[in-house]
Amino acid sequence: MITRAGPDGEPEILLVHRPRYDDWSLPKGKAERGESDEDCALREVEEETSLVCDLGPEVAVSEYEDSAGRPKRVSYFELTPRDGAEAVPRNEVDAVRWVTREGALKLLTYGRDRDIVAALEALTPR
Repeated sequence: MITRAGPDGEPEILLVHRPRYDDWSLPKGKAERGESDEDCALREVEEETSLVCDLGPEVAVSEYEDSAGRPKRVSYFELTPRDGAEAVPRNEVDAVRWVTREGALKLLTYGRDRDIVAALEALTPR
């Protein structure tokens, strides 16, 4: 999960829109053979948002079935963009949006993603 301090100092989270599913979600993707969860998170974020980030602690793990009934397991880490980096939608993403935690809870399409945002809040209380 990509986070930064917003203009007023309040934490913001980057969400992505995927036109294929018409959903707002947290950046994520599939690991390549032999790739660690950490390396996968960094690569997928860069592929979807062009952001090169620094890796923080693991926030949560989400396990669910995709729309085809296949099991999925996604590890989420706190990621911080390197100085001066701007998010730009790439590949299967057509829009990116920085939002507050409250904004994320309203905009996210899936309850499992809202659970991840809540897990981050539990780790970094205000």
